[in-house]
Amino acid sequence: MTDNHPIAYLDCFAGISGDMLLGALLDAGLPETVLQGQLATLNLQGFSLSYQERQTGPLRGTRVEINIAQDQQPHRSLTDIRAILAQSTLSEPVRQCALQIFTILAEAEARVHGCDIDTVHFHEVGGMDAIIDIVGAAIGFAHLGIHKVVCSSLPMPHGWVTCAHGQLPLPAPAVCEILTGVPVYGTHFNRELVTPTGAALVKGIATDFGPMPPMTITKVAYGCGKREHNNGQPNLLRLIIGQGQEVNEAQTVEVIETHLDDWNPEGFPYLTEQLFAAGALDVALIPIQMKKGRPGFLLRVIGDKATTLALKQLILSETSAIGLRFRNEQRLTLPRSSGWVKTVFGKTRVKRLEAPNGIFLSPEYEDCKRIAAEEKVPLRTVYEAVQRATPEDFQEDK
Repeated sequence: MTDNHPIAYLDCFAGISGDMLLGALLDAGLPETVLQGQLATLNLQGFSLSYQERQTGPLRGTRVEINIAQDQQPHRSLTDIRAILAQSTLSEPVRQCALQIFTILAEAEARVHGCDIDTVHFHEVGGMDAIIDIVGAAIGFAHLGIHKVVCSSLPMPHGWVTCAHGQLPLPAPAVCEILTGVPVYGTHFNRELVTPTGAALVKGIATDFGPMPPMTITKVAYGCGKREHNNGQPNLLRLIIGQGQEVNEAQTVEVIETHLDDWNPEGFPYLTEQLFAAGALDVALIPIQMKKGRPGFLLRVIGDKATTLALKQLILSETSAIGLRFRNEQRLTLPRSSGWVKTVFGKTRVKRLEAPNGIFLSPEYEDCKRIAAEEKVPLRTVYEAVQRATPEDFQEDK
């Protein structure tokens, strides 16, 4: 396990907008001078930024106000945005990140309104506030050194919102387009929670969606939305920054199950071998009492989502199952590495495990079984030899 790369988690319990994310980045330590200085390289006129700490519900956060002189602001197209970014002196990673987000937003608006992406003028894309929010977010993540962002599931409200195109149903059509493939859930709120700009930001910046990843938290920051919720719920975006803990094993797994009451369990050892060869992480066969009092089995197979199609095909081919159930689950595994220790029997394979209460070694059964057979000693004797070794004796496989 390594834990030396910065990671950020967007906890969108009240949704997300561009100004909420920009406020959270400032709250997390993005200096105002850095933000203002890099935004100035866009050579745009007629706007100013102000920041203040604000209380929303029982919590505090940072609120960003973008003040715009409306009479000086044309509605720019994506082509205009490309030119503005190209002529700036922003770093290449910041320019590319911002352009990716603008493109996501423009493509969604084009699909919704039936317009060509490079020629239509989008209020949402070309508006000064969207430019500041998107470029500001790219500047913030780059300055804070965050290269991996994970985002929570996003709340989807109901009702209507008024925009430059008129009355639109919530979630806004562009938001639905952008969030294709992103986990969302419905709420009772009848006001906009995820704006098109906010949706484009998470789609362009987040590398994964779901629960908080393994990390050691170093900073928690909050960005305030414009309005207070009438139920007292804080209108905040929470940004959690920490040192990522990269594990080699999948932490989101798929659990496959089926009930078997007409299958000969003599085939289970063979099935197990086939499943593990196909990438299964765990296999279990559990006796159960089925309908009409018949004895049966619950077959449970756990796998990484990348391998579960092959596992399902094996189960349907090698058992009498006519259907399967499957679901995603989260798991927490101890950091581990494979290697060996020197015992009275020579090199013996073990796993090195990092538990909350310390580091310990676990014998590898197959290797211990082999040694016991070759040395003609009880298996317990080999285990005891391994257990006399200390974590300092461990030699990792290269």
